[in-house]
Amino acid sequence: MAINPQEIKVALLCGGKSGEREISLASGKGAQVALESAGFPVQVLDSSRKEDLVALVEGDFDVAFICLHGRYGEDGTVQGFLELLGIPYIGSGVWSSATAIDKAKAKVFYQHNGIPTPVAQVLRKGQSVTGQELVTKVGNHCVVKPANEGSALGVFIVEGPEAVEDALEKVFEIDTEVLVETYVKGTEFTVSVLGNDNPEAMPVIQIVPSHEFYDFESKYAPGGSQHLCPAPLSEEDTKRAQELAVAAHKVLGCRGVSRTDMIKDEKGNFWVLETNTVPGMTETSLLPDAGRAAGMSFSQLCQRLVELALEQ
Repeated sequence: MAINPQEIKVALLCGGKSGEREISLASGKGAQVALESAGFPVQVLDSSRKEDLVALVEGDFDVAFICLHGRYGEDGTVQGFLELLGIPYIGSGVWSSATAIDKAKAKVFYQHNGIPTPVAQVLRKGQSVTGQELVTKVGNHCVVKPANEGSALGVFIVEGPEAVEDALEKVFEIDTEVLVETYVKGTEFTVSVLGNDNPEAMPVIQIVPSHEFYDFESKYAPGGSQHLCPAPLSEEDTKRAQELAVAAHKVLGCRGVSRTDMIKDEKGNFWVLETNTVPGMTETSLLPDAGRAAGMSFSQLCQRLVELALEQ
């Protein structure tokens, strides 16, 4: 749909109360510059401030641009609030947001719909399971991570029962639900998807992290990782990665935008790890990189996200 940016008043939501607050603020700054460059009048609101929430309720906004990562922003809470207010917003709805951020629940939908994903066990705080029992089920080399956090917060790659138990103790300080997943050795890729009823995959990005995997520092520190876009893949592998990302987008009921992370193992098989419904908008973020590879400036990408929100 064609819109006149100057007539669309945007509430840009960032900050928040999750462990990813600082990244959210950085995303907000990036999106603000891009939106204003496109001609949108923008008001930045921090969802952790009551006065900013009052401004959201009382303001005459046409659309909300969500740059809130993690809990209380990417998990359906803010989406539900915006629906009560009758304000269109970029990205997925309440159910899809809540399901995608919960890695354990998202895996169920992947598995039931034939999307390959590593074997995993879900543990809740207080549950009595030994490290030996876990490695018997998922393998000696595994990944221990919070079920409901993003940005690779609290992710540990470990080997052996004792190391698993140590990692569990640390991760339970962050989340009450933990995923213990089979470690897949290979190359990391991510694919963004744009669209509502007819979503389309953007160029595939290969991630070359400076650390063992794409951890928090690799994601956000300058020089923390290298993004190869389009990824150096065969036409067949490119198509496969894009098909999996679109399938994950559809299976989770995503709208507007999503970004699915995956690994290609040493045998050439792709494994889907997770789907993000509020991708980062910082200078080092992956979605803007994919947009540029597809011929879209950052401002054009942000305008497209607003158009998709208003389309809904």
